[in-house]
Amino acid sequence: MTKRNRPLAALMVGCVCVGAAGVAHAAVDKYLVDPGHTYPAFEADHLGGLSIWRGKINKTKGTVTLDRANKTGTVNIEMDASTIDFGHSKMNEEAKGVEMFDVEAYPTIEYVGKAMRFEGDKPVEVLGELTLKGVTKPVNLTIKQFKCINHPFKKVEVCGADAEANFKRTDFNLGYAVDRGFLPEVKVRISIEAVKQP
Repeated sequence: MTKRNRPLAALMVGCVCVGAAGVAHAAVDKYLVDPGHTYPAFEADHLGGLSIWRGKINKTKGTVTLDRANKTGTVNIEMDASTIDFGHSKMNEEAKGVEMFDVEAYPTIEYVGKAMRFEGDKPVEVLGELTLKGVTKPVNLTIKQFKCINHPFKKVEVCGADAEANFKRTDFNLGYAVDRGFLPEVKVRISIEAVKQP
């Protein structure tokens, strides 16, 4: 290559790199969580195995991204702690108090998934962190079911997933009644639908 042609070659390489970066960016799809079809649910021990208490959080918002080309993605979910619902009014009241979730001081429970692990074309795990009562710890979500469709009513792509995780509530300053034999293990299961954005 002659010295005269080197600037032209450099310009062409630069254009190709910029073009490739643009293609990679365009491959990332963004989805808005549908709050009417997204419910984080959980179950926890009552009296050391006497029974299992189950509940859900009724108000959730957030976003999901999928980078199918690079087989990864992100998840950002915000849950309104004041909407915790055990289907039992007295339990709901106690759960929102200072001894448990303390929703006045910590109104939001947040999950941030920083990456995903794929098997083939489908995500099977979210690698992320849960923030609860001001404490942030690693919690990974195992995706049990995942599907995307062209929604017949919304006329846009909608993706849905069912995922679960396990953690100890004592890791998040939520040690209510552990000293009385209540077990600290919690199972979380989240059913989510998210709508693709233009």
